[in-house]
Order: sequence, then structure tokens, then C-alpha cells
Amino acid sequence: MLQSDLTKPQSLGADLRALRKQRGLTLTDLADRLGRSVGWLSQVERDLSDPSISDLRSIAEALGVPMSLLFAHSSAPAEEKGYVVRSGARRPMGSGEEGLQEELLSPDLTDDFEMVHSTFAPNSRMQTPANRPTQEVGYMISGQLDLVIGGRQFTVGPGDSFRIKHEPYEWANPYDEPAVAIWVIAPPVY
Repeated sequence: MLQSDLTKPQSLGADLRALRKQRGLTLTDLADRLGRSVGWLSQVERDLSDPSISDLRSIAEALGVPMSLLFAHSSAPAEEKGYVVRSGARRPMGSGEEGLQEELLSPDLTDDFEMVHSTFAPNSRMQTPANRPTQEVGYMISGQLDLVIGGRQFTVGPGDSFRIKHEPYEWANPYDEPAVAIWVIAPPVY
């Protein structure tokens, strides 16, 4: 029996298509950047062809995402794919530089938003302020985090939440314990 698009488990191909579209790239644009054919890329996005490790490296670079995000499509049971992310099966995101470890809580990147588990190491800070075309909401689980959002300074702790709406921002954890937050980002950027 065929599954409808709404119930079909999401995959590497679906995530690649979502990332490509979020960046405003056509199949031709991305294929040209990769030096590959549009047909090959279309097959990858439809999960009809598996990219090599070298291909994944090139795709990650072209889309500006860490390669680990493309690698970590877990072997979740078929009935859970696209619905449930087990704590031990979260996909790592980012490079870990600056003392920030992130994991994708969303089952995939095909929704209008993504949810991320972020752990900020003690005595860490963002090196370069960010200014993304997104709306982001964070909820602090533990620790404290210093934020500068649109030039305003805040310190947030457990139970606090915050919003960043198309504004430059930066974070710092100058404290001696890790800070843990849940972030919801729309549209997905990873």
C-alpha cells in the first residue's frame, strides 16, 4: 500500500530539498554548484540515488550546513520515522565551535520550523553576532545565558524564554555551569 505524502517518513532527500528551497536555490542552481546533473540531484532528493561521502561533503558545503546533519539520519523503526526522535538518536548540528553543542529535536527539516536542543559550555561566547532572516524562540532549561538582542542586554535562566525576530543577536555563558535551552527557529536554517 502506498503512503500519502503526509504520512511518508522523511528522509535525507526530503531534508536536502527543504534546505535547498529554504535557501532559494533551484535544482539547477545547486546542481551547478555541485558540478552534477539536475537529474542526479533530483534522484537524490527523491531518495532514488544515494550520494557518496564526497557528494555529501560537497552538498553540505554548498548548503552551508555541517556534514554531521546530513549523516545522521537514524535507523529509527519505520513506524517512528517522521514522528518520534529518541533521546539517543538526535542529529548533531553545528561544529561545536564557540562552546555550543546543538542537536536537532525535530524529526526532519521539512516543517516550517525546526526545534533544537542547545548546550552552551561554561565560559563560552558567540564570536560573531548573528543576524538571520528568522524568528526564534528559546526556552531555558538550566543554567544562565547572557543575550544581546537588537542592542538590548538580558540575562535569562531556568524557566525564562526569549524571542529573536529578524534582529542581530549574540550570546555568552560567562558562568561556571553549562546552560541548556530549547530553540524553535522558523524557517529552518540548518
